[in-house]
Amino acid sequence: MYPTSDIVDAVEAGLAKEADRLEEAQSVRGLDALDELSLHPILATALERAGYGVSPEERYPAGRGKASQSEGERCDLVLTPDGRPLAAPEQDPTLFDPPDAVALDDAFWLEVKVIAQFTTEGANRSYASALLSAARQDVTKLSRDPDIAHAGLLIVLFALDEQVTEHDLDAWESRCLEAGLPIGSPARSRFSIADRLGNRLCAVVVYPVYGEGERD
Repeated sequence: MYPTSDIVDAVEAGLAKEADRLEEAQSVRGLDALDELSLHPILATALERAGYGVSPEERYPAGRGKASQSEGERCDLVLTPDGRPLAAPEQDPTLFDPPDAVALDDAFWLEVKVIAQFTTEGANRSYASALLSAARQDVTKLSRDPDIAHAGLLIVLFALDEQVTEHDLDAWESRCLEAGLPIGSPARSRFSIADRLGNRLCAVVVYPVYGEGERD
């Protein structure tokens, strides 16, 4: 239902389209100068173009029992097939609820991590910690929610070249597996970007994330 290769292809197409737009506009800043929150709408639009329903900043299923909708951890993007809406089981049903809403455990919960080797301030001093620590935290959040059946971590990595991206992603994956984090084999893609900050390549990777104790 949610091939990670299809998600990667959709994200790559959307990011490459935005990179081309910035080039045509002769923008001073490129795609790699945008922060993670600024990239979320671009990612959502790309996935919608590919036919997914996209719900941003949705509360994790485990936190939906809280009275206030502002409480509970949120997932960056939740995908549903065929552009269908996501169900809201914590709300009282009405006559106007969409009949084709997708149950929470049938949706794909996607956390996003955007990391750049070089930023507008030069070499990114938080590069290693963002990759090794912050991204692993997202895997843990996804795997610990018992009501999530389909999940993944999307890493958008801006770096100098293919050698750097492949080495660093492989190292990250090895660290996660050594720590027993339940990730599967990733789908990967990459494309070149104009060198404004020192980054010349954008790597797009989606790692499947399984529930604790569950493996591919």
